[in-house]
Amino acid sequence: MAPWQFWMWPWIAPATGGGLQRGPRQAVADAAGGCPIPWATPNRLMLETEQFRLWDFSVAAGQPVLIVTPFTLHDAGLADLAPGHSLVERLLAEGCGALMLLEWKSADHERRFETIDMQLAAMNVAVDEIGCAVDLIGLCQGGWLSLLYAARFKQKISRLVLAGVPVDVEAAPSAITVAAQSTPAFTVEHLIEGGGGLVDGETMLRLWPDESEWPVLARGALQVSPHKSGRSVEKAVAAFLGWFGRTLDLPGAYYRQALHWLYLENRLARGRFPALGREIDLASITCPLALMAARDDNIAPPEQVFAAASLVGTPADAQIRLETEGSHLALFMGQKTLHREWRRIARWLNDAGVGSPKVEALARKPKRRTRSG
Repeated sequence: MAPWQFWMWPWIAPATGGGLQRGPRQAVADAAGGCPIPWATPNRLMLETEQFRLWDFSVAAGQPVLIVTPFTLHDAGLADLAPGHSLVERLLAEGCGALMLLEWKSADHERRFETIDMQLAAMNVAVDEIGCAVDLIGLCQGGWLSLLYAARFKQKISRLVLAGVPVDVEAAPSAITVAAQSTPAFTVEHLIEGGGGLVDGETMLRLWPDESEWPVLARGALQVSPHKSGRSVEKAVAAFLGWFGRTLDLPGAYYRQALHWLYLENRLARGRFPALGREIDLASITCPLALMAARDDNIAPPEQVFAAASLVGTPADAQIRLETEGSHLALFMGQKTLHREWRRIARWLNDAGVGSPKVEALARKPKRRTRSG
């Protein structure tokens, strides 16, 4: 299995055909319970609804930063996996003291008709709970949702960070777009119907090869050398395997909209993506913007991510673009990326504003070499 394959499970699983019926181990009514996330960093539950949990990791007062995690196969634990492999840990260490995280809950049968609009409305509740304009960090699928939110509620966003986010899916091919374009519509409907209106995470996970491949996948995502050992490495790999085994169910309506509107019709880049009664024009976004992409990412290739730079209305001197080594998951839990690119993002969040010379200096700064994991 290629390192990126599991991340795109819902988008390519229909192409496998068959084997998509929900297994006997988990009933539809049990989907919302899920497994609690073993957070690596102390926190408190700030707000909980049927759709999400808002976690507060704050250690100091300051400009609020909100991480929006992906709503896909695996849970929000990818942002706080283990010491040395935690985005939360890195941001706190670099001075982002008022830090919150939005965790999407696994969908149950009652949420099977939930749409992208309902996700955006939920985000709005979370931001209002924080109480002021936030710096928004969107990861992967949580990133295009954050982009929609920033365009729909401009006054509630101070700065926007997008990491591994497909924005213009026509800018370069990806494994998702190729699979989406080759999958018959009836197969997608079969997937959703087989889950009782949901895309079932546990069933999807069973479609992949056996667990013997997971440790190799873990080390690549964590940016840990195959030859490195020790207690910290063992703990990090174990945390990854635990996270990998925890799955979420997605509402069928949400999945269908994302598949068609984002990956097949490219509505986000074309200015035709509907969001709470309006079609989104990315040119209306003028807040400072940071874009991060991984060089070997086959889920959101750099061209798809960096296309946002020319689609938004943010001035060029208020944008930065960072390209990292590694694959998709290394963007969020890779030790090199966290110590290098995310450190720069945190400094930018703390220090930079529109037109600030610090933005330009940071964008021009060459990559700092670090020791290999």
